[in-house]
Amino acid sequence: MILNRATDFRPAELLARARSDDPREWVPAAKEGVWMRPLMFDTNAGAWVNVTRIQCEGKITRHAHPSPVHAYVLSGEWHYAERDWVARAGDFLVEPAGDVHTLIGRPGGSETLFNIASTLIELDDDGKPVGYADVFTRIEQAAAHFEKVGLGRDYVRQFIR
Repeated sequence: MILNRATDFRPAELLARARSDDPREWVPAAKEGVWMRPLMFDTNAGAWVNVTRIQCEGKITRHAHPSPVHAYVLSGEWHYAERDWVARAGDFLVEPAGDVHTLIGRPGGSETLFNIASTLIELDDDGKPVGYADVFTRIEQAAAHFEKVGLGRDYVRQFIR
């Protein structure tokens, strides 16, 4: 068998709607008032992309990532407690690997596209790890939610690469 390098090693295209009016497509996060809209789960690279919708104010989560994270604010605004800036609609952010930050929701809510290259490590106020999320826990979280809301567990498969 001869392999065609242009097609045999290329995963299928993925076209995912970043914004959805169907509330079933938004996976609840650990904090009430926060949801994630999965766009891609890259199981080879251990990465995932989602839109995070925040509709509450105050502390969302304190965490760190061992790899860089890229974010683009689609609407609204939010900030990190440790920084003196506010991320607003149209802003792009690169979080360096190892950066510890506390996400704070602001009035009016927000939606932000996050490209997360590896694990998210949840931290307590003393900086001690208390949990984590990776591409596989996020897939399971989404699959369980999609099953619960009637879309079926397999609904998540469209996002897996």
